[in-house]
Amino acid sequence: MKKENVKIAIWGFGAMGSGMAEVLLRKKGVDIVGVCDIHPDRAGKSMFEVLGTPKGKHKDVIIQSDIKKTISKKSADLVLLCTDSFTSKSFDKIKLIVELGINVITTAEEMAYPKAKEPKLSAEMDKLAKANGVSILGTGINPGLIMDLLVVLMSGACTDVEFVKAERVNSLSPFGPAVMEEQGVGITLAEFEKQSKAGHLAGHVGFNESISMICDAIGWKLDKPVEQTMAPIVSKVLRKTKYAEVKPGNVAGCTMKGFGYVNGKLAVEMNHPQQIEPELEGTDTGDYVIIKGTPNVNLSNKPEIPGGIGTIAMCINMIPQVINARPGLHTMLDLPVPRAIMGDMREQIHD
Repeated sequence: MKKENVKIAIWGFGAMGSGMAEVLLRKKGVDIVGVCDIHPDRAGKSMFEVLGTPKGKHKDVIIQSDIKKTISKKSADLVLLCTDSFTSKSFDKIKLIVELGINVITTAEEMAYPKAKEPKLSAEMDKLAKANGVSILGTGINPGLIMDLLVVLMSGACTDVEFVKAERVNSLSPFGPAVMEEQGVGITLAEFEKQSKAGHLAGHVGFNESISMICDAIGWKLDKPVEQTMAPIVSKVLRKTKYAEVKPGNVAGCTMKGFGYVNGKLAVEMNHPQQIEPELEGTDTGDYVIIKGTPNVNLSNKPEIPGGIGTIAMCINMIPQVINARPGLHTMLDLPVPRAIMGDMREQIHD
């Protein structure tokens, strides 16, 4: 007997959610059964109209502004949650989904390793997931792969590790308004400094999670909380994307650095300059993993794996692993490694 298609709902239909829909529509053995988004330009419209994609043989999906009209008890196998960056802001949404008996994959950066900053909420989510027989995962390109899981994977070739450095020089251009706001893209330098001092700019969200994931994975104990710095990247030229515009002299992004100390020494260093349209001023993107140990590791990838499609791919490719997982809150350390799904997604699901 042939299995039913894997049923997916999407909550949040901005750059990431709509991108996931476009990819899922090309995959075998999967159906999109619901979409929720509160934006007035999307709510009430056909998903296909918003995407600008022919419906073909797919069943039409009307975007709902109310999640309770989008999903009901076990109406989907999994929800792709693409709305927030922080665990505290994602918690109520995840709770609602889980209590309907549906698995969750979220792009919220802090959810990649939520116990790093929200141990109580992590324990509560784990309890809720187990009680309802489902699984929860936060993932993406970073955190989720480049500056944490990839580092852990490469450490597998070492008998000893003394120091780890992860660097990602990337473009913010594919991302939506929420990320642009967190990075201060488009604002003046004076406004950047003002908002930075007030704690209103998040910059890159994920250093706490990535550094904690690496340390826990290899058995290091952090001496103190992860330290971070943030500096603006000021543009000399006009830069434009679908979601942002930067005039010369204004902020195009920021350079974030993170530091983890173990046994009184700097053990994990992260360098993450990110901006829109970096190539306009000659910046080459790339991903780098450096491990000082036995043996040394020096992994370089140029240009970067693009953040937009990379996050979309990670979330989609982890769908079977999350559905197959034992109930609970998971991280990328717990589940089988991600891999592209080129066949029928149903074949990846265990009976």
